[in-house]
Amino acid sequence: MTLVPALDRLSGLLERLRVRARLFHNGMLCGVQHFDAATGHGYLHVLRRGELTVSHPPHPGVPERLHIDQPSLLFYPLPLSHYFHNPPREGPDFTCAAVEFEGGAANPLASALPPLLALPLDAVEGLEPALMLLFAETDRVRCGQRLLADRLFEVVLIQLLRWLLDHGETAGLKPGLIAGLSDPKLARALTAIHESPGESWTLDRMARCAGMSRTAFAIAFKAQVGQGPAAYLADWRVALAQNGLREGRPVKLLADELGYATPSALSRVFAARTGLSPRDWLRSVEGEQCR
Repeated sequence: MTLVPALDRLSGLLERLRVRARLFHNGMLCGVQHFDAATGHGYLHVLRRGELTVSHPPHPGVPERLHIDQPSLLFYPLPLSHYFHNPPREGPDFTCAAVEFEGGAANPLASALPPLLALPLDAVEGLEPALMLLFAETDRVRCGQRLLADRLFEVVLIQLLRWLLDHGETAGLKPGLIAGLSDPKLARALTAIHESPGESWTLDRMARCAGMSRTAFAIAFKAQVGQGPAAYLADWRVALAQNGLREGRPVKLLADELGYATPSALSRVFAARTGLSPRDWLRSVEGEQCR
């Protein structure tokens, strides 16, 4: 009997476009607390004890008011303003982190997530051990506490992403990367693309990787991921190029790594997907950072 190796659907993504978490609060929250989208990052709130009402400005797919009355996760992958309405005294107990997906809204994982994911803590299999370690660190100040708490929050995020890959329908996910990775056949092709973006990925090769015909693969890919295979591959390569540009790497080196014959070939695809040349895009990013 031939054993089929387990497929790691996340590492290729997260090794190239990281997700980072930074602890910023631990303890009670009393009265009205505003978490502003203008901060430029998402949020992961862990409600340990108590209850509260959360409100949002009008936003597609997000309830204007939501009451939480059990230990829960509230995950905002991308910036979205929200308000916590807590009792004026003896408010609920929270551990909270700021979350940043490398590349922001251009990160294919971040853009595939719902704007808000609210889940009871006991709904996510495997989450309890990571949360126990996180709470142990945040409840007592010790050397390296902030660094370790940040890493543990990232572990919680990965556990949550694992859960989403296997429970996309429960979470109400729309077509996107996570829906594609939830399909056993499409996941084989997507994982290979993520791990080897510079390979020559023709439609034939992607379909063979998925064990499907060209036509069946193209139709299923568009239905699950929300765009065709060639468009997704181009967006993935451009996201990696953007990350490389932020790190100060030259376009020529990025073109070699991402499977383009010349820097101008990468620049043409980059401009077609973003509306800017690599140089102009980098200037715009650096300008925003200086504001």
